[in-house]
Amino acid sequence: MFGITPYRRANDLFADPFRAMNALERNFFTHDQPSFRIDIEDEGNALLLSADLPGFEKEDIHIDLENDRLTICAERRSESEQKEKNYLRCERTYGSYRRSFGLDGIDAENISASYRNGVLKLTLPKLTATQPETRRIEIQ
Repeated sequence: MFGITPYRRANDLFADPFRAMNALERNFFTHDQPSFRIDIEDEGNALLLSADLPGFEKEDIHIDLENDRLTICAERRSESEQKEKNYLRCERTYGSYRRSFGLDGIDAENISASYRNGVLKLTLPKLTATQPETRRIEIQ
């Protein structure tokens, strides 16, 4: 997307060189991986997380839970048998995609997941007030 004012980026560089350097540093040194879109709905006693993962096989999607952090990983591999083709344009992407979420207030033992028509759905039950959130710490 281009701005309305021509040469605005060049003008911004001279007006505030530190801001331009910070932007350059963010773009150069961050290692953001490609991601996918999600929706999170509050259904009262649970959260429903829907992730758009079209074109993935169920076997290529992994959901990991570690230290109250839920991570969804999906990997699209290129076809192993590459045939010589005369592509005019090829826009298929291959690689790994990852999103992580904190699980504060979620009953991690009862999370369920399903995958259908390119949409991964996770049901994240909320902890009830009857479940204690305290634990005893041993003295050594």
